[in-house]
Amino acid sequence: MKARSIMIQGTASDVGKSLICTALCRIFANKGYRVVPFKSQNMALNSYVTVEGGEIGRSQGVQAEAARIVATSDMNPILLKPKQDMVSEVIVHGKHFLDMNAMDYRNQFVQEAMPIIRKSVEKLQQEYDIIVLEGAGSPAEINLKDRDIANMRMAQLADAAVILVADIDRGGVFASIIGTLALLEDDERNRVKGIIINKFRGIRELLDDGIEWLQQETGIPVLGVLPYLDVSIEAEDSLALSSLRFKKTEKDEFPIDVAFLRFPHISNFTDVDPFFDEPGVGVRLVGNIHELGRPDLLILPGTKNTIEDLKWMRDAGFDMAIKELRKHGTIIAGICGGFQMLGTNLFDPDAVEGCGEDAEGLSLLSLETIFQAEKKTVQMEGVLAPGFLKGEMKLSGYEIHLGQTALDSQEQSFLLLKDGRMDGAVSADNKVFGTYLHGIFHNRHFTRELVNQIRRNKGLDEVMENIQSDSERREEAYNLLASHMEENIDMDTIFQWLELEVTDV
Repeated sequence: MKARSIMIQGTASDVGKSLICTALCRIFANKGYRVVPFKSQNMALNSYVTVEGGEIGRSQGVQAEAARIVATSDMNPILLKPKQDMVSEVIVHGKHFLDMNAMDYRNQFVQEAMPIIRKSVEKLQQEYDIIVLEGAGSPAEINLKDRDIANMRMAQLADAAVILVADIDRGGVFASIIGTLALLEDDERNRVKGIIINKFRGIRELLDDGIEWLQQETGIPVLGVLPYLDVSIEAEDSLALSSLRFKKTEKDEFPIDVAFLRFPHISNFTDVDPFFDEPGVGVRLVGNIHELGRPDLLILPGTKNTIEDLKWMRDAGFDMAIKELRKHGTIIAGICGGFQMLGTNLFDPDAVEGCGEDAEGLSLLSLETIFQAEKKTVQMEGVLAPGFLKGEMKLSGYEIHLGQTALDSQEQSFLLLKDGRMDGAVSADNKVFGTYLHGIFHNRHFTRELVNQIRRNKGLDEVMENIQSDSERREEAYNLLASHMEENIDMDTIFQWLELEVTDV
């Protein structure tokens, strides 16, 4: 039997579509249904590497985990990763396809993408009971609607009932809902079966009059109001970088200060998330030299354009400041592009980075990187090099990179990978290290030991609290999110739309 479909669309970006889809995946899975997430086209700075080595939007990887299934590229057949102004890397079924500017993508590729998307939908319809589709941005962008392959065209293709989600926290919630519906065609509007108001922080009763008016005005039921929930599930949208999570940290509030550079082309910024859970650790997002200060740990994250962001860092004065921090004992860590920057030279002979220019690195590690067209995307495990922290600790993560890096013969590698390769590098005094493995800090024992090393260096007591694994934390988050949804949303009506029995498993 062909899968039934439900689709979450929003009045704007960052209204909570991804988290609501994640909650639905866990709810349906808890009821014993085979449920699968789907997003036809995703534009994401943070991506997820499948077990086959395919690259998809991070939200679909998270949603697959919530659904208790293995993520595949069919769940997000088209992924766009912004690379330069108006230029993105186009990834098709998990693999690099080409770099394309926005106009060429809109005018040439969009129609070519539809058969690819349709094939994935048809495959998932045959393999699962329920498809939870996620839209992108808003379905009412009238300047883009004729080439929109992520919203109402997908609802029609999958014959999905649509729930429209609006974010009340940003204000103007009723106007955003009415405006969105007004800009839809009649057949599109008829697919909208319900409305969810998300991120509510006030007194629920004060909304009642507005909700009653909204239902009378639109004829569409409000399925519920979701109170604001700070749940520890990774984000993929750059808007998350301005979230309250970073704003909570004030100078001198925490004994351990972790700074995180905000590159213009930053990617996979969720690598830093585990530090938010470490006792006594504050995390600061640093976008200009005046905010840098003297942190205990400075992280250079991943980037979609290493050489351009290295130039930005040098123009802003970060290069000299980082070298001064190194002299005064700050630990410097680089991940992927940030790791490449720590070396002496970066070469781009084939213009893989888009500029074809070479660059000098920070020379904090003795290594050189050559950018190559073939992209490495793989889940990977390894063992920490002896002598760094406690040494020989088993770590896991995922690689997404274009460069090949060669170490000086005297430089110590960071990891011995399970496929026999060496990864990353560590300075002789253990004050600088880099790795290609994203997710390295999600190895919670490693992160705790790193923080405790900083504490020892500062004469502070070590943190001895129990360490919860990353998988345990994610499971708690999925269950919390599902309970939050079930408590505040009319799930019985959703089950009726899908013609499914409500069962307890």
